[in-house]
Amino acid sequence: MWNLGTLISTVQHNCHVSDAQHAGDYTLCIYLLRMREFYRWEHEIPLEGPLPSDQVGTWLEERERMWDGLASSSYEALPLGADRADPFDSATVNRDLVPRGYVYSAGYGRYNKPHFFLGALERTESRSGFSVYVSSCEYARDLVAPPAMLLGRDIFICRESVRRFLWEKIEEWRWNRRNEAMARALAGSGFDSDPAFGLERMTVTETEAMILHELGEGMAGELLGEDWNAMLLTLSRSKAEIMARAVRDLIADCLSTLPALLDEDNATALHFYFATFSGMRRELYPDVLAAYRLWAEKRDRQALHRAISAGRDRWLSAARSMLDVYRRDGSLSGETVEGLLEPAVR
Repeated sequence: MWNLGTLISTVQHNCHVSDAQHAGDYTLCIYLLRMREFYRWEHEIPLEGPLPSDQVGTWLEERERMWDGLASSSYEALPLGADRADPFDSATVNRDLVPRGYVYSAGYGRYNKPHFFLGALERTESRSGFSVYVSSCEYARDLVAPPAMLLGRDIFICRESVRRFLWEKIEEWRWNRRNEAMARALAGSGFDSDPAFGLERMTVTETEAMILHELGEGMAGELLGEDWNAMLLTLSRSKAEIMARAVRDLIADCLSTLPALLDEDNATALHFYFATFSGMRRELYPDVLAAYRLWAEKRDRQALHRAISAGRDRWLSAARSMLDVYRRDGSLSGETVEGLLEPAVR
């Protein structure tokens, strides 16, 4: 007998086990922010709703005690009627779930943390040989719920996580309104006059942008090969890993996201992309940010086109140089990565 409730409970158990084993991966500040957001999700509190501080504190203590008891637990097989499936075998699970209107994903994120997700299936589509699954309601998730994930040739997008991601960025902007790109994105979406409408419009726009990025990730994977993931394991938990991941993100965006958004003249999505163009990507590739400013202020499309084209070649070359060293030496040091990227940054 197929039972959705039992399946949800099992997936959520696996999420708790993953969180128990990886909660220490985050800085204290990030950890507390994630826990507050997780509390909001579990208790179905609207994005704009206040959180009860005392209750959040009590819940956090209880959750940490639960994790202490799960830290050495194993992941459970998923019940699919009379059968049981490996929790990392998304393809098998989805052959059973998708016809019923549900979708499941299981993969690895930063620091090799497993991410599990179960939700309501909103739609499926095919793009450039990839299958895209867009979900709405989240039934089970872990502490960090990625809005988008690529597994093989399957792309998973969760609109609820996309909306939450957007809201977090909007809240950050409200504390510091110097981010002109974010101001442009919000104005273009109509958020200033109608926040609910604007957020929904941005969710639709950003869902498309995330699909484009994951398509780019798939293209990058085809160009770089399987050795890339093996190489990342040698850089685990280092600045070099962050740099390598940023390089692949830049490849994906120069191959797919940015050319498509620019060709479609999707101004709101482009403004939001550069509003969140931060961290290592910004440090590695300030040229494209300068080109964006020319486009935003003077509608100079050619400058942005040139930066995107140059970035595609530059970051592919840098990634292949990393792979050459890895294939020759069997490992890659942080100093080597920084040395290889230095010429690309200039």
